[in-house]
Amino acid sequence: MAEQDREHDHGYLLDNRQSEAGIRFDALSELFDPVTFRHVDRLGIAAGMRCWEAGAGGPSVPLGLAERVGPSGTVVATDIDVSWTRDIAGGAIEVLRHDVAADPPPPGGFDLVHARLVLVHVTDRAEALRRMIQALRPGGWLLLEDADPELQPLLCPDESGPEQWLANRLRSGFRSLMAARGADLTYGRTLPRLLREAGLDDVQADAYFPITSPPCAVLEAATVRQIRGRLVAAGLATDEEIDRHLANVATGRLDLATAPMISAWGRRRA
Repeated sequence: MAEQDREHDHGYLLDNRQSEAGIRFDALSELFDPVTFRHVDRLGIAAGMRCWEAGAGGPSVPLGLAERVGPSGTVVATDIDVSWTRDIAGGAIEVLRHDVAADPPPPGGFDLVHARLVLVHVTDRAEALRRMIQALRPGGWLLLEDADPELQPLLCPDESGPEQWLANRLRSGFRSLMAARGADLTYGRTLPRLLREAGLDDVQADAYFPITSPPCAVLEAATVRQIRGRLVAAGLATDEEIDRHLANVATGRLDLATAPMISAWGRRRA
């Protein structure tokens, strides 16, 4: 979920080195792990298999995959910044510092290659996709899950008052910062076509986004704290507006949504 370009000032906007990153990873895990593992289990990932978790970010997905493949299997968790996964290395889990768009795939071939909320932030998405497909064993599955902020751009879909209007304006500023760093805000919807065009079989996809959930509020507050300096520097918000928005979020009365996460999967021909 946290693959980023090598230079800190380009690519991924939400720096893993900030303390808020751990809060974000926990919230994303609570929101999206049930969706991810519903797909993983449907694809038949089981004992003895080899999995590559690209752009792992936090530890929850590698740990969940390790439970499924058992001691006879392997989970390779990679990211440019392994701050939040290095402590889970051992047993079935191997942790590697790795750039999915620039470095060769980890060796050995994989029954599953998975990336969640990663490629939307990667400048050379096409090359990253090519390398992930290259890493699949014949018959192996690629499962990509990525956001599509333009498909549902609002933080508060129910724009019922000034608190919601402010929230949506700040979310618009966040999207502007992402786009300026090369993020493709319509990438999620392209995944089924891209997997078919890459020659994968049995391609399917679905989408999920919560509209009201406590982890949405946790995620929003941590995200805004991470980017507040950039919002202010770009003239997209004032410190007073950000403080007011964070106070509004803390009340628990805003119905906060995420961008839709589109999950797409396909199999490499045997």
